[in-house]
Amino acid sequence: MSSVIYQGVFFLFILLLLAFPLGWYMKEIMQGRVPKGVRFLQPAERLFYKVIGPVSRKDMSAKRYILNVLLLGFFSLLLLIILLRIQHFLPGGSSVKNLTWPLAINTAVSFVTNTNWQAYAGETDLSNLVQMFGLTVQNFLSAGVGLSVLVAVLRGFSQVKKKTLGNFWQDLTRSLLYILLPLALIFSVLLVSQGTVQTFTSGISYEGLEGNNLWLYLGPVASQVAIKQLGTNGGGFFGANAAHPFENPTLFTNFIENLAILLIPVALIFAFGFWVKEWKQGRTIMLVSLFFILLAFVGVALSEYYGPEFANVLGSTNLEGKEIRFGVGWSSLWAVSTTAASNGSVNAMLDSFMPFGGAIPMFLMQLGEIIFGGVGSGLYGMLAFLLLAVFIAGLLVGRTPEYLGKKVDAFDIKMASLVILTPLMLTLFGAMALVLHPEIQSWLTNEGPHAFSELLYGATSLANNNGSAFGGLLANTPFINSLGSLLMVISRYLPMIAILFLAENMGSKKKAALSSGTLSTVSPTFVSMLIIVILVVGALSFLPTLALGPIAEFFTMN
Repeated sequence: MSSVIYQGVFFLFILLLLAFPLGWYMKEIMQGRVPKGVRFLQPAERLFYKVIGPVSRKDMSAKRYILNVLLLGFFSLLLLIILLRIQHFLPGGSSVKNLTWPLAINTAVSFVTNTNWQAYAGETDLSNLVQMFGLTVQNFLSAGVGLSVLVAVLRGFSQVKKKTLGNFWQDLTRSLLYILLPLALIFSVLLVSQGTVQTFTSGISYEGLEGNNLWLYLGPVASQVAIKQLGTNGGGFFGANAAHPFENPTLFTNFIENLAILLIPVALIFAFGFWVKEWKQGRTIMLVSLFFILLAFVGVALSEYYGPEFANVLGSTNLEGKEIRFGVGWSSLWAVSTTAASNGSVNAMLDSFMPFGGAIPMFLMQLGEIIFGGVGSGLYGMLAFLLLAVFIAGLLVGRTPEYLGKKVDAFDIKMASLVILTPLMLTLFGAMALVLHPEIQSWLTNEGPHAFSELLYGATSLANNNGSAFGGLLANTPFINSLGSLLMVISRYLPMIAILFLAENMGSKKKAALSSGTLSTVSPTFVSMLIIVILVVGALSFLPTLALGPIAEFFTMN
């Protein structure tokens, strides 16, 4: 068990080491300063602004910023649905069928909202053309949108008496051109060097051991895997996702893919500290996030390392559903990374984890994907919790709630509450809708508490834009496709709208001078307060449902 802990500590050390300079670089890019090493990309940036015209040059209010975000999402959704509905007639699509309307809509919504919930097997149900020009493109765009919204939020929090939040198209272009594309290229090359498949060939025929002809699926895998991890998307080229040896062949690829999942979210916390010119503010968020992810990793690892002796023939360690080349340590670290960071990719079958080994990743999602979280969305979700903690702490000690020198008013708390409560309420609504459906038992492969865990995990994943699956739930049904589409759209865009209005309101305020009555948001006391607020919101909301699923299963097994 000690070696497993060392693995996690070593991983986090490398992660922080790489995220620090990347955070400074991202802050420079987001503020419009292009470092010398990437200035050769500036002509491409200027060309894009010329193509889209004057809309790329004007600062936008929150309403206008939101309108452009929604318009891009709508047209992305429309184009992807069309591709999925006509893929059989496109080049290279003769071996696949067009997706049904419910599945096509669900898949398109999934990738446009950065959820990447997959109710299909990519290698058999989609053509390479659609994988490249449909899904991979949306992996870039959805991550770029999340990063752009965060940039607008940071402007609002840091500027004084100004209502505009910048220009969405400039933010999106810089995010894609200077951050996501270069990083994806680097990680793609690293993956290819280790054997991750990258080819335009759809596959090769070979003779099986029994003399029958079989088909080995291939495709442009590495390029999609790189951005699915970096953009906290998670949608795999293959149905088995990162457990597939063509997506994740070695321990090294497992390490760098896991690194890619958390790299940008962690770097953004550093960027936040650099942006507001007070690293201690970023340190507060970093300490809280590290506390949760370390606690979660140790909890999952203990659960799987000391599982019941009947789990497998190797003793008490639970290796069921895990790749032997990764073992308990790397599987546990991946499970908490992907559910903390709104990524959704898996390198092990979560359905085979011990009850608490599955409950902890589920609870990380139920907190609202704020522990590092998705690209952009994780940090602005954490800022909403931080404002709530400031407000509660101010009430407790009788001080005016302030953050970054600005007073926090009723409108700010209403918008922050909307950011926090939207995924929470959608999770409970989704679980209720599934439980009440008359055919739900036929969609589950288990019974009792474990079946409820499968159902609850699915609703949690959809309502928090994660996309991972517990397993055991038949996802490709018209009802789940429709319900999932609704949950994903609301959970993605409603908090985004609320946080942009909050940012505009914060940006319009003047800064107040520090005084003895100003509440410190960088002290150990406030760090503890923020942890308690996050835990209380999560525990009060989901403890009853967790008691019906993984907690009940744990006591039943023991």
